Amino acid sequence: MDNENSSEQTEDNNSSKKFGRRGFIVTVGFGAAASALLRKLPGKATGAEITQNTAEKVSFPATSTTSPSTTTSLSDSGLSNEIETVFEKVISGGRVIDPESGYDAIANIGIDGDSIKLISANPLKGSSIIDATGLVVSPGFIDVLSYPTNGYGEWYKIADGVTSNLCMHGIDNPMQKFLEKTQTHSPPVNYGGAVDHYQHRKILGVGIQKTSEEQRRFLLERAEQDLQAGAIGIHQQPEYTVDLKKSEIIDHGHLAAKYDVPLCLHLRHSYDKDFGSQESAINEALEVARETGCSVHIEHLNSTGGTGRMREAISQIQRARDEGHAITACVYPYTFWATYAGSARFDNFQKKFGISFEDLQEVGKPERMTEETFSIARKNNKLVAAFAMSEEDITEALSAPWVLIGSDSILEKPHNNHPRSAGCFSRFLGTYVREQKVLTLPDALGRITILPSLLLAKSSSAMRNRGRIQPGAVADITIFDPEKISDRADVSNPAQESIGITHVMVNGQLARENNSNKNVQSGVPILRDAL
Repeated sequence: MDNENSSEQTEDNNSSKKFGRRGFIVTVGFGAAASALLRKLPGKATGAEITQNTAEKVSFPATSTTSPSTTTSLSDSGLSNEIETVFEKVISGGRVIDPESGYDAIANIGIDGDSIKLISANPLKGSSIIDATGLVVSPGFIDVLSYPTNGYGEWYKIADGVTSNLCMHGIDNPMQKFLEKTQTHSPPVNYGGAVDHYQHRKILGVGIQKTSEEQRRFLLERAEQDLQAGAIGIHQQPEYTVDLKKSEIIDHGHLAAKYDVPLCLHLRHSYDKDFGSQESAINEALEVARETGCSVHIEHLNSTGGTGRMREAISQIQRARDEGHAITACVYPYTFWATYAGSARFDNFQKKFGISFEDLQEVGKPERMTEETFSIARKNNKLVAAFAMSEEDITEALSAPWVLIGSDSILEKPHNNHPRSAGCFSRFLGTYVREQKVLTLPDALGRITILPSLLLAKSSSAMRNRGRIQPGAVADITIFDPEKISDRADVSNPAQESIGITHVMVNGQLARENNSNKNVQSGVPILRDAL
């Protein structure tokens, strides 16, 4: 795991879709990305239905592979009374993009409480008006691979457009304790996470070592307790838990299948120079999916599983998806990873990754390393960035419509963190969408809104009305300038807010307004539904 928090770890083309109770009609084509993911999510093989707050159901095709249509047909018939309504908040004149439906048009949004009530081409009245002229209005970004909030780093997430901070890389405590701890600082973002298998190992006192049958039963029991307490996934990290057997991963895969949650895996190997290591690591994850039927999410594929051979990695996973298995992955948009210098990942790093000391940089310092400075950093277990990946790794990964974006980080004092902790999503939209044009903006927004929502929606009703700009959806909304959005955080100074994110709304409350964060802490827990 590229973990800066612990030294021990590191989707019918041109079909009509209804919005709201009164027949708000938009004619759209459903995006290829969402379609591709839906085909492989559990229970989605023949066209899934996601229940909205409006008690309506939206059906999605299973086989569409075309890009979203930018042609929309908007009808406001029957909405005149609502247009006269004075909403609590109105977002006016922005380019509204809803990746789920394909809706992409200049529109106005009426919001009451924590919910979107109306989307209209006509002007709306509001007690408070947000002028979004020239800006993009998107569902709030969902960080599918973060770490627990700490009362500090989540504010950098807000400045980066994130409204849901999901710790699918594992929570830092048993679930009940995680919730209690998080509630003490009332985060501005929604929060939730996955069972952390390693934390349970620490509680048991076995750490990274082999486990007995009795200990394995204990670990499964603790994982199930956390799922029953609301955890939305299971996380395991075979690269760091070096004695973790595949059979133990399979045990937790069966548990994930039972509770309809994804099994999130930091793969066992990340070497690009020893042929077969990456392939075998990916294959281990695929074998777990095949044997258990669970959904498997591969964490930060560019740094653990596709380094230097991303095309081969994508093809390998795609073959399993073509068999019908629910496999997804995420990447972060950087060509360097970071972990603690004392970790086993740096053992023989030159041979494993084909890099030298000059490709390393201690976080917080401006210069690259030497053998001497690395030795000191290793002795003191400092966080070190390794420039071991290429742009091709990232762009090749993004060619797969089932690849999402996850930061794998949250900022903490004294800023001993990878810059993705503050700039991940802005960098994705600025560098890879606006500048490099690797993805269209609607497709890119789908990777950070509706697709992570769909990944988790089967077991969590809290996700079924997020990642969307639709009447009845929760008003988690990010407004940004597509010409300005950029990251500023770098290795030498990761504590720098992104630019271009003008407003961020979480559960109908503005946590960021006119380019500045506010002292509004309206985040709520994202939990697995009780059985």
